[in-house]
Amino acid sequence: MIFREATRQDLPAVLALLADEESVLDPASIVVGEAHERAFAAIAADPRNEMLVLTDDAYDPDGDPAGAGGVVLGCLQLTYIPGLGQNGLERALVEAVRIRADRRGAGLGAELMRLAAERARERGCGLVQLTSIKRRTAAHRFYERLGFARSHEGFKLPLAP
Repeated sequence: MIFREATRQDLPAVLALLADEESVLDPASIVVGEAHERAFAAIAADPRNEMLVLTDDAYDPDGDPAGAGGVVLGCLQLTYIPGLGQNGLERALVEAVRIRADRRGAGLGAELMRLAAERARERGCGLVQLTSIKRRTAAHRFYERLGFARSHEGFKLPLAP
């Protein structure tokens, strides 16, 4: 398994993971819209954001997958947030965590989260935090097994476009 920053070539596979967590969608069937392109470019350009993927084979850092094509098995986004709490330490916010439906149960999600936490630790973060949609009870059990605690209630306010 290779854990690395996502490239533009990974975008359809990442969007396929995010589109349907119960099925395996063919990345070739995913329409990458202009908003996706802008969002990915913004994440890639921002030193406080990373879109990370877990792939099943070697990867050439020049952007060319080696071997069978570097199938994206999982993804997550890390956002590093400076703050005055926690003695001024940064915190890492984890979002968009997904593992391919046909590869769950083999420890890939735990490995993905372990690698993300290690990346945050190496950056000097004092905390890793995440939110999860209330109906995703299996995900909640997964995060608790990894040591995450339900320490806060989350609130969101949708803003009309």
